[in-house]
Amino acid sequence: MDQLLRVMNFNISRDGIGAGPDERQSLEQPFGLPAPERLFGWCGATASWPMRTDPGGTRGLDDYFTRDFARNIGAEIMGRNKFGPQRGPWRDHDWNGWWGDEPPFHTPVFVMTHHTRPSITLSDTTFHFVDDTPAAVLERAKEAAQGKDVRLGGGVSTVREFLDADLVDSLHVAVAPVELGEGIRLWDSPEDLADRFHLEVVPSPSGVVHHLLWRK
Repeated sequence: MDQLLRVMNFNISRDGIGAGPDERQSLEQPFGLPAPERLFGWCGATASWPMRTDPGGTRGLDDYFTRDFARNIGAEIMGRNKFGPQRGPWRDHDWNGWWGDEPPFHTPVFVMTHHTRPSITLSDTTFHFVDDTPAAVLERAKEAAQGKDVRLGGGVSTVREFLDADLVDSLHVAVAPVELGEGIRLWDSPEDLADRFHLEVVPSPSGVVHHLLWRK
């Protein structure tokens, strides 16, 4: 079976925005947005949310997608600014990502950056910092995934880069019932991808609309 490159549980607003302008990203605002839970609160409310500290949570459609996040995933690719807010040459190597000593990935992670640094391992996740083309990074990630699929984690610009290179096999995009007006846009409309992908749209009782796209 072919290994797939999958975008999973990717959150955007109704007007297609997944993050604020680059200059607004900071330690306090990783997404460059005030109240980012407006986009991804649906998954945090589910019973299967991995960072849930109390019992309960919703079941049903949203919970299915939360549970599916790690299924058959052997590696992840992300852009540098999903890993952290620094830009340009690394000023220090003390920053090890937003997630503390127990990152939620549990696989090798390939961080795309023009400023490489030594790999780091935290718990069962190793971050590799790579400066290469999307196709070359995907090849490395597939090798590391040992037959499993590769998840393309974002941010928005990284997903767009892989879409432009025609490397993405499937996408699950959760569209929240809010409009942000400005920021980094994944699409103007999901129909932008209709030439290459099938599309099914599934509304959830939470108000989020799940868009499922897979390669024709």
